[in-house]
Amino acid sequence: MMASTNRKLKLAVLFGGRSGEHEVSLMSARSVLSVLNLERYEVTQVGITKDGRWFTGPDAIGALETGKTDVLEHVILSPDPSEQGLYVLRESQYTKLTDIDVFFPVMHGTYSEDGTMQGLLEMADVAYVGAGVVGSAVGMDKGIFKDVMVANDIPVVDTLVVLRSEIDQDMEAVTRKAEAMCGYPIFTKPANLGSSVGVSKCNNRSDLQEGLFEAAAYDRRVLIQRGIKNVREIEVSVLGNDDPQASVPGEVEPSREFYSYESKYMDGTSGLLIPAPLPAEMSELIRQIAVRAYKAIDCAGMARVDFMLDKDTNAIYLNEVNTLPGFTKISMYPKLWEASGLPYAKLVNRLVELALERKAERDRTKHDYRSDA
Repeated sequence: MMASTNRKLKLAVLFGGRSGEHEVSLMSARSVLSVLNLERYEVTQVGITKDGRWFTGPDAIGALETGKTDVLEHVILSPDPSEQGLYVLRESQYTKLTDIDVFFPVMHGTYSEDGTMQGLLEMADVAYVGAGVVGSAVGMDKGIFKDVMVANDIPVVDTLVVLRSEIDQDMEAVTRKAEAMCGYPIFTKPANLGSSVGVSKCNNRSDLQEGLFEAAAYDRRVLIQRGIKNVREIEVSVLGNDDPQASVPGEVEPSREFYSYESKYMDGTSGLLIPAPLPAEMSELIRQIAVRAYKAIDCAGMARVDFMLDKDTNAIYLNEVNTLPGFTKISMYPKLWEASGLPYAKLVNRLVELALERKAERDRTKHDYRSDA
């Protein structure tokens, strides 16, 4: 629940970051900032540049969007829990700016939703929105995530992971390995990225090799995945900590060959069918699998769970879990909750409440041991 005092809750919204999804983060953060109730929250904006510098200011998001960070103050979050809060650099020394009750990382990709930011927040012993270190790291790494799904009897399509060094040293061997796994189409993806950055649909050997190079530019590990020729893309939003709930499913109708970065964030031309036109039994099964996957990686707060449905066989495959999904005005995650009866602003408030609940649960854990012997 929210803090019991009548004072405003001090909320730090984090955005930007060292990721190929930097611009997506800014779009998501602007949407979140636009609905925060300033009678309820005292908001501090923290923008992180592409080279990893942290800044704060009343319009930090605008400064990051325009590249004019010289109007901002340099800020740090100490990992020392005895020095909680944000500190700004003034006159060659760091001065405490403010305490923070909850951190809201509206960030995507590497150094953001892959467990690294969560590790810093855990070290600082603060409340934060979203999954912890394990859930974030496993959800982000598509290769390891697929292994966890297989271990939990959750259906996924055939995949294999190769290293950038393998691609550099023997592209032909990697190509043969991919073709031995399945026929075309084949998808290539950076193992640790989202928003369809670096993802290619490959219809032949030439496409495959180009796709491998493209994915390897964004990660040292590359996922090669069997494509489904006649596919429907179904997504479910999940919300909660120990007792997560699933939204109604939605369906993406890509305007391009697949649900690309451009169709997600730039041209907004992809259609979203909410709720997805599915039989009631299939819809419920997809929602149940989404919650199982969420729990399997120890997710918390929120996640968007993506499925592929083979039109020819009606086989359901879980594709991935996005632990910090897009929050833009055209993003599926908030749209699905809105269709399920939870409007955007109330969704943001609920995420803050879940962060405080998760912190209270963490505080119950002992971190020292004294033998009575």
